[in-house]
Amino acid sequence: MTFNMTRRYLVGATMLVAAAFAAPVLAQDKPVLKFSAVFSEQDIRAEMTKMLAEDIKNDFTLEPYYGGNLFKQGTELVAIQRGNLQMGNIAPQDISKQIPEWSVLTSAYLFRDAAHLSAFFNSDIGAEFKKMAEDRLGIHILGPTYFGARQIGLKPEKKITTPQDMAGIKLRMPGGDAWQFLGEALGANPVPVAYAEVYTALQTGAIDGQDNPLPNVKNMKFYEVMSQIVMTSHLIGYDLLVISNEVWNAMAPEQQQAFQAAADKAMKFSEEKHVAQEKALVEEFKAAGLQVYEPDIDAFRKFAQEKYMNSDLAKSWPEGILEKVAGL
Repeated sequence: MTFNMTRRYLVGATMLVAAAFAAPVLAQDKPVLKFSAVFSEQDIRAEMTKMLAEDIKNDFTLEPYYGGNLFKQGTELVAIQRGNLQMGNIAPQDISKQIPEWSVLTSAYLFRDAAHLSAFFNSDIGAEFKKMAEDRLGIHILGPTYFGARQIGLKPEKKITTPQDMAGIKLRMPGGDAWQFLGEALGANPVPVAYAEVYTALQTGAIDGQDNPLPNVKNMKFYEVMSQIVMTSHLIGYDLLVISNEVWNAMAPEQQQAFQAAADKAMKFSEEKHVAQEKALVEEFKAAGLQVYEPDIDAFRKFAQEKYMNSDLAKSWPEGILEKVAGL
């Protein structure tokens, strides 16, 4: 059998093939920024990420990965440093593993609320800490991503009033010395468990409780396997939206300005939604049958701060840092 190929057919086929090979080349003109986060796609911060992606789409393609599916919790920073990741939502505790001075920013009862957190990172002292990360870790910090004050959620019905009541409580904390020390500073027995495994660990009794902001408790349905929430507000929960120095420094000044403005807009949106949701969730959890109450906050604050000041962690803190932060 023979085929008669007309000139029109051959030209058309040639154009289709050329277009097929040209498409990837054109796509490469816009840099792809892989973004890794441990939060789920249902999280408010996923909305934040989508807003950022939309606002930078003319210059970059933001490719998000949620739920620790690309890099596990705690490994994102190293992935950026190795050039395997361009952006991430990084815990300050992970930064403190490489920069000991940063451990002060992970300590209990340092920041009062979301506004205080933002004021710090916009201050001169905050700029010094961001410069440390830029110089030593190769990351540019766009700003903090607030996700709520951390509260203690427990499966046992034991009433908690002071840190002494936490004795013997197996409290899930993320891995890493800073996180584990925070658990001790609450009077508990800290147990490292991956975020995605917390629900099952509570359900089976492998742990007695966890500490997370209320929006996280809602998103991950931890409340289904808890009896109470103790409103300790011991840590203003935040991560850091970061981008590799390599990507940041390759941008023109006007691109950096536009990128930062887009990040600021997205982070502010996320902060406001989290603050509003926290207030609503207190009543929602009560209606679901959980005991939600405030313990002796002064007792928890005093216990935690004494624990930190008597630890090796405080030896690396810049002199007068606590007073400077409190004065913002």
